[in-house]
Amino acid sequence: MYLLIVGVALLLLKYLEVGPVAGWSWLVVLSPFGLAVLWWAWADSSGYTRRKQMEKMEQRKTDRIEKQRKALGLDRHRR
Repeated sequence: MYLLIVGVALLLLKYLEVGPVAGWSWLVVLSPFGLAVLWWAWADSSGYTRRKQMEKMEQRKTDRIEKQRKALGLDRHRR
């Protein structure tokens, strides 16, 4: 996501001819988009995306169970 934001910012600076970016090559300006594609390809092929998704779902499940326990008065930490 950060690479896309950097890419869009560089693209706007190049298009509007602002600062030193106006003199840069288009290859340099568009390189963050290529890096984003490479990152997504690696993340999908290595299982990184799936692992992060599963961690997030597990945390939501744990939070939901803890919220239900508190609602029933069955806190883990009894006084």
